[in-house]
Amino acid sequence: MSDVAALASYRRVLTIPGAWVFSAGGLLARMPMAMVSLGIVLLVSSRTGSYGTAGAVSAAFLVANASFAVLQARLIDRFGQSRVLPVAAGIFSLGLVGMMAAVEAGRSAPWPHLFAALAGVGLPQIGSSVRSRWSHLIEDKGDLLTAFAFESVADEMVFIVGPALVTTLATTVHPLAGLASAVAATLAGTALLVSQKRTEPPASPAGHGHERAPMPWQVLAPLIASAVTMGAVLGGAEVATVALSDELGATSRSGLMLGTWAVGSLVSGVIMGAVQVRAPNAARFRLGMLALGLLMLPLPFVGGFASLAAFLFLSGFAISPTLIAAFAWIEETVPAGRITEGITLFTTGLGAGLAPGAALAGLVVDRSGATTSFWVPAAAGLLGATVALVLPRGARPRSLSRVDGRVAA
Repeated sequence: MSDVAALASYRRVLTIPGAWVFSAGGLLARMPMAMVSLGIVLLVSSRTGSYGTAGAVSAAFLVANASFAVLQARLIDRFGQSRVLPVAAGIFSLGLVGMMAAVEAGRSAPWPHLFAALAGVGLPQIGSSVRSRWSHLIEDKGDLLTAFAFESVADEMVFIVGPALVTTLATTVHPLAGLASAVAATLAGTALLVSQKRTEPPASPAGHGHERAPMPWQVLAPLIASAVTMGAVLGGAEVATVALSDELGATSRSGLMLGTWAVGSLVSGVIMGAVQVRAPNAARFRLGMLALGLLMLPLPFVGGFASLAAFLFLSGFAISPTLIAAFAWIEETVPAGRITEGITLFTTGLGAGLAPGAALAGLVVDRSGATTSFWVPAAAGLLGATVALVLPRGARPRSLSRVDGRVAA
């Protein structure tokens, strides 16, 4: 494919009226995805000296988010983004500010954990909301895949800028500065996103639309299980990377290392959005999970920043294509009135895996060192590749396309 043709794929979706604005708002509001967990680890470990405690507080945030994300998504589908997301952003901000205050005041468990959990309850479901807007606006499935690829690229931009920003602020300005900037980004980005009324999907109150149509659990259940293992890879590798950077005498470089990981994913995401992919979404997802599992294996053997950056960069190539395939598979399978919920179920699986991955890696760091802790994400990656093999092959979509079903209605 020529460079002109590749750019044309992105130009078609980004010239849709309002697309740039709501996507930019979503990008800003998603910054906490890459900042809060790492910011908690940096703050709590600096104040307590324990990565185990830091991982536990981070896990409280992640578990609470995983527990309430689907409920929030259902509320968004039923009442609309502009009514639910601002309330969620307020709860998130209150919880995170409370957690910071508790840690700074030297409060012991359970106060930092409870406030972190409150922040997790309120974390706005921005990624699924933005993808729901694309699904509402775009009729061509090829262009929709490009839009999903663009959002995955935006996610990776978040994971490039976010870790570097929160680490720099926490280590050079003040341990609270990184998390404070996450609060500001959430409030500003959410306000910008919900201000775009013309691109917002219509609410589906009880008795209207398709929100009560049954979910295709034969596809979703193993897909979510795979997401849990993928989340454990991400959470475990994040804590292990911070700990190894600390052992090597430069904690501030952990953000750069995680950003390098995200760059690999960003590059593969850009390529996926520009090319025409003929393979089924299910096959692409299974292949992506296998690649991620294999590419994590070298990490327990790294001993310096150069090798760590190289192997993180390579493993990052498997992330975006796997997520793009998952979201496209969900979009073609889940009932139209439950698209936000369907996407959130998958991202909730990711969040559910982040918590044990981060906590287990933290425990291994405290007992055996940072290098050994990389076996946590490596083992999770291999488990995820195994789980992906049980996903149904050639599962029939609920309709020829999501948009076909909406137009026919």
